[in-house]
Amino acid sequence: MAQLALLGAGFIARFYADSIQSLRSKDRICTVYARRAESAEKLVRDYGVPRYSTSIEDVVNDPEADAVIIALPNHLHEAAVEACVRAKKAVLCTKPLGRNAAEALRMLRAVENAGIFHGYLEDLLYTPKTRKAISDVASGALGKILWTRSREAHPGPHSDWFWDKETAGGGAIIDLACHCIEIGRGYIGKDIRPLEVMCWADTLVKPIDAEDNAIGLVRFENGAVSQFEVSWTFRGGLDLRDEVMGSAGTVWINNFLRTGFEMYSSGEGNTYVAEKAESNEGWLFPVGDEVHELGYRHMFTDMFDSMERGTEPGETFYDGYIVNAVMDAAYQSVRSKKWEPVVLDVWRGKTSVEKDNLFRDYDEHHYLIKEELTHYGTVKVILKNKLTGDIVEQEKPADDR
Repeated sequence: MAQLALLGAGFIARFYADSIQSLRSKDRICTVYARRAESAEKLVRDYGVPRYSTSIEDVVNDPEADAVIIALPNHLHEAAVEACVRAKKAVLCTKPLGRNAAEALRMLRAVENAGIFHGYLEDLLYTPKTRKAISDVASGALGKILWTRSREAHPGPHSDWFWDKETAGGGAIIDLACHCIEIGRGYIGKDIRPLEVMCWADTLVKPIDAEDNAIGLVRFENGAVSQFEVSWTFRGGLDLRDEVMGSAGTVWINNFLRTGFEMYSSGEGNTYVAEKAESNEGWLFPVGDEVHELGYRHMFTDMFDSMERGTEPGETFYDGYIVNAVMDAAYQSVRSKKWEPVVLDVWRGKTSVEKDNLFRDYDEHHYLIKEELTHYGTVKVILKNKLTGDIVEQEKPADDR
């Protein structure tokens, strides 16, 4: 049983509390920090937490707390991590790890130099569908992963600090692309180095200094490409979709807007539908168990099991640092309108990875480009001569296939 200090009492902190203390979980929150006493008092009442403080140091140094969970605005992450390092307390930090790679790297080095357990709370890599898909990819079911696409879009975040470029470190990219980038790494391989990024971003709707929409491409050393699409101006709820294309298969995932749960309501009552839902009237798409479908339960199970075993969790501060470095390159690309390199002062994955040769032999003299059963009962094959490079087609009866 872990006794936990929770830094934060807002939107994400409550999702974390729901996950940690629901369904008779053995782990408990023993103390809470909030900037405003009234916020802390409400969370304490709602979740039966014994105490709170408006001092980060007091909460981190609570003698009963085994680990600290950081659920604070982005600009407070580094100071909170430093407090955990001084207290020699295990620390779990919400996404993004830092506002930029420099902050993230300082945090990574601080926890590693202190020898304390650290976990990066990237919940969307722990959703049940994503876990299953990544397992299938690891088994080879899709062959070589060539391209991934991850999309997160909604009408905008829930707290004022997100909308301030300096406090948050950016806009939709820093808030949402951090999820998408790590999902892409999960499928392509976290040991494959991201090399460069091409990104477009703009402020289309919201009266803010940061971007409210962005699309980016991340190219990896093995030739794979990961695409992210993020928006703070999407209307209709929370859109979480992923696609994976391999040389031998494809995965499509819709995590939120289409869950198999549909309901019509005239709008009477105060029905809660789902995170970021814009209406409770008409045809609705509720989510049966948000903390489960968004990956929070699997995430904390991995974190706490790893703490008990003395092993690394699936997501560490190192992963958060890599994601921050990719986002730095994305922001640089927005400014330069060019492919920009991902600058990594620390890289622990594979080096000098070459693209796989996926050419398929048809016979001794030809590569197979494509084979197709036609609507008129024959099999057509497109071939390339290995010696001359000529492209030819052959057609034969389907029985000879």
